Amino acid sequence: MAVDVETSSAPTNTNESQYDENLKKKRKLTSPAWEHFKKMKVGGVMKAVCDHCHKHLGAESKNGTKHLLDHITICPMIKQRDTIQMLLKANSSSDGKCASLDTYHFNPEVSRYELGRMIVLHEYPLSIVEHKGFRRYSNSLQPLFKVPSRNTIKAYIFKMFKAEKHKLQRVLESNSSRVAITTDMWTASNQKRGYMAITAHFIDESWVLQDRIMRFMYVPSPHDAKNLGDALMECLLDWNIERKLLTLTLDNCSTNDVMVNVMLDKFDKSLLLVNGKLLHMRCAARILNLIVKEGLENLFGSGVERIRESIAF
Repeated sequence: MAVDVETSSAPTNTNESQYDENLKKKRKLTSPAWEHFKKMKVGGVMKAVCDHCHKHLGAESKNGTKHLLDHITICPMIKQRDTIQMLLKANSSSDGKCASLDTYHFNPEVSRYELGRMIVLHEYPLSIVEHKGFRRYSNSLQPLFKVPSRNTIKAYIFKMFKAEKHKLQRVLESNSSRVAITTDMWTASNQKRGYMAITAHFIDESWVLQDRIMRFMYVPSPHDAKNLGDALMECLLDWNIERKLLTLTLDNCSTNDVMVNVMLDKFDKSLLLVNGKLLHMRCAARILNLIVKEGLENLFGSGVERIRESIAF
């Protein structure tokens, strides 16, 4: 008796993987969500990766595409691009009138930089970024800009400082002129702490006099020649200008005289003008101030102090 055996069209074990691959090729992604997503395996699991913000969402068949469509409506990068297309920037002519309109590209990095620069330039407190009024004002100007916290803007300002310091170091290295240093001590009346301000003066390649504050630092007590000299020497070595030093302008006091002599022993005198004989320059403004103060004391005695106390009160 003959038995007819029906040949099944189902795939065997040997070509099962090839069969699944063919099904994948034949199945088309018809949902409009896939215009903004790409399918890929992440950790052995199929995921849908957003083309704009690169967020990973579920891409299994059981997940559907509703969550992908929902993401498109809230994706911050898509919102930003749509807003960029609608913004126009007015370019004013020399007479102040609007000359042309161009598309405006919002860059949050530029806004953060300008915010940090504003705080430094006008000496605003870091807490300004946490003021409700400032946040509302910033949101009215650009809703896409997220105002950073106090700690974030503090870290960003330090980052700006390092970048600006690096730029100035390259300028000083490439500049052929020498650098004159002025420094002074300042004591905070409310803290009773001493601070040293160090300023560099040099002529750039365009023959323009430039001055830059190199450091404003706390100097622990006692403020003797050794401590002051160590603090100043550390700054000069940090900026690599000990070989390009022109003069040190200081107050006319005995402590500074000793400090300069101590620093001269640490310098290579052959690199200084006239072997360092012109290194120490006494501040003329300080000398004039002492002369006027002494003259007023002789003329009016303690009357000047009383006037000052009454004004301060």
